[in-house]
Amino acid sequence: MSTPLSALTLALLSLCIGQASAQNTGPKTRAEVQAELQEAARTGNMPANDESGRMLNEVNPSAYPPKPVVPCKTREQVRAELEEAKRTGNMVAAGDQGCLLNEINPSAYPAKPVASSKTREQVKAELEEAKRTGNMPANDESGRLLKDVYPHLYPKK
Repeated sequence: MSTPLSALTLALLSLCIGQASAQNTGPKTRAEVQAELQEAARTGNMPANDESGRMLNEVNPSAYPPKPVVPCKTREQVRAELEEAKRTGNMVAAGDQGCLLNEINPSAYPAKPVASSKTREQVKAELEEAKRTGNMPANDESGRLLKDVYPHLYPKK
């Protein structure tokens, strides 16, 4: 293991094994690992031999094939998103505040839909259960629950 290439090979093999374990797939065959190593060497998806943490294709991009281009949004999609953001106020307000327009002036924009996750009956039932078991904050600044402050008043588990 004195050459940098063999160290890189070992690092890549351990990475591949780790990924296979994480995906809960069976162990890879020798041929699969060798094919992955050849592909990584071809595309430059191997760690550079320095302390930068970058890949070879990032250090020397002209030596490797270009990465596939991710399709961008069309002009119409971007314009539609901009119009929607203007309509809902989901745009950063001018200035150094970093707030959205609908946060600064909520009455000027449509209200955000709020979906209740519990019914009124469910909340009432939870409150009654908390009262019965003492799972409510005590009326002091300790942060303890009633069942902890007055254990003799509430049922044991």
